[in-house]
Amino acid sequence: MKESILHYVWQFRLFRMNNLKTTDGKMVEIIHPGLPNTDAGPDFFNAKIKIDDTLWAGNIEIHNQSSDWAKHRHTADKAYDNVILHVVNKADTAVFRTNGDPLPQLELEVPEHIRMNYNELLSGKKWIPCGDKITQVPLILINDWKNALLIERMEQKTEMIETLLTQTNNHWEEAFYVSLARSFGFGTNSQAFERLARSLPMSILAKHKDDIFQLEALLFGQAGLLEQAENDEYHAKLKKEYRFLQTKYHLKPIESSEWKLLRLRPDNFPHVRLAQFAALTHRSSKLFSKTIAAADIMQLRALFDCVVSDYWKKHYLFGKQSAESAKRLGRKSIDILLINTVVPFLFAHSKKKNAESETALKLLELIPSEKNAVVRRWEELGVSSASAFDSQALLHLKKKYCDDKKCLRCRIGHKVLSKSNNQVQLT
Repeated sequence: MKESILHYVWQFRLFRMNNLKTTDGKMVEIIHPGLPNTDAGPDFFNAKIKIDDTLWAGNIEIHNQSSDWAKHRHTADKAYDNVILHVVNKADTAVFRTNGDPLPQLELEVPEHIRMNYNELLSGKKWIPCGDKITQVPLILINDWKNALLIERMEQKTEMIETLLTQTNNHWEEAFYVSLARSFGFGTNSQAFERLARSLPMSILAKHKDDIFQLEALLFGQAGLLEQAENDEYHAKLKKEYRFLQTKYHLKPIESSEWKLLRLRPDNFPHVRLAQFAALTHRSSKLFSKTIAAADIMQLRALFDCVVSDYWKKHYLFGKQSAESAKRLGRKSIDILLINTVVPFLFAHSKKKNAESETALKLLELIPSEKNAVVRRWEELGVSSASAFDSQALLHLKKKYCDDKKCLRCRIGHKVLSKSNNQVQLT
């Protein structure tokens, strides 16, 4: 049996609570099972139990069998001296603290319906483990879980932003610039865009923000896309300008091979995205400050509504002319930037300032749900996605819980696992 299922049964007290006895026959009352410990040390801390007439407060350690205590070298580890109860599936030996005192042990029986449900969840190769049972889960539970999942996702993104802030000397505009550049890759070229931004400080772009030609020279040059033979006059002019700026700022471009074009629609070609990024920088080099100042989602969207330079209105690649179009960022593309960069930064900034973070989350409710393969599969299973608030929560659920089969940590999994036609009375 997996030790994790013993943790689950203990944490949620999914076992008969009456007439519990230690392996040496003493009565046990579980007042509080304790809080799960995700760091080193005992599995649960701050538990309260009563053994016979004595009240104990301390930690709980859980193993499949008693002999695991010695295998894990807890006998000589003082960090485990405050364990008040050793919970096991099978008691096959006595265990002791570092001072030689025996440790009380409780054999925990996992209810058969939980064991069967767990094995069924983990068997087979379903898209999500509970795919054939999720329709039995109350909608209110799923919606509450979505709320918690979204907060968890934002917290994790906040940690990534804090790392980025450390790397940029706590410069919010620079960190936002790097993150926004990554989002401009729209998945396929995200890594290349981030590498480009890290190789070209925002402060350099800011010095040239009033000159779209120089901005394009810097961005296309640093992207490594000016290295090949000139395809036309504009390409040659950009290349010449970049050589001057490269020497001035001691720049080293990334490899052009990092960019991917295969199976991309022309509107998604890196050349077009770079031209749009240049146009965006041309309008403002301090976008983060403006996102904070924006009064509503319409103003936020307007910040990213920009038109490429004249050359790129007629080209998708250097030297290959196409029908003229403004090549604006579409509404869906702008919304993706809001979802992936703007909202997480507003959330992280609010936390940093100890301010209300609800504003950032409410923005997601105003953005239509993302339409991708993961969201479509959820909808096929009857789990709807009305806005980006929902779709972000569902993406997080799939990636962080379902894919790793962390059903024991999932509220939906908990409901499925504990369900039984002949459920025992847990008293």
